[in-house]
Amino acid sequence: MSDTDKETIKKLKKKLRVQEQKNAEIRDHMAAERTIFANERTLMAYLRTAMTISVGGFVAIKLSDDLYLDIIGIILIPIGIILAIYSFVRYRHKQRIIEGHHQDYCPTSHEHERAHNELPQPGGNGKQTSV
Repeated sequence: MSDTDKETIKKLKKKLRVQEQKNAEIRDHMAAERTIFANERTLMAYLRTAMTISVGGFVAIKLSDDLYLDIIGIILIPIGIILAIYSFVRYRHKQRIIEGHHQDYCPTSHEHERAHNELPQPGGNGKQTSV
């Protein structure tokens, strides 16, 4: 193998390492975005369940003449409200953890640092910031 071929291979390997590093940073960023969306989906599932429990309790009270269904309804409504409150508390706690990890993120290339700073911050008002 000639020196020219060795030099070409060396340059290609260096480009490949740089591209692999960029790909890893993109995967990390996309994983963070998926985590944010998963947290929001979990909140929606909790709220849907809380609403179903509360409405079930309301229906049990309004559509029945039996005392035991009234008692069940009176129990279900506060359970649904407590579940809704718990879901918001849980969501905010997880969101703070995600934001902390997002702030600790340290890009290894200038290109990804610029891209990271231009993206909207989790929990922000949706406006983009640029450096």
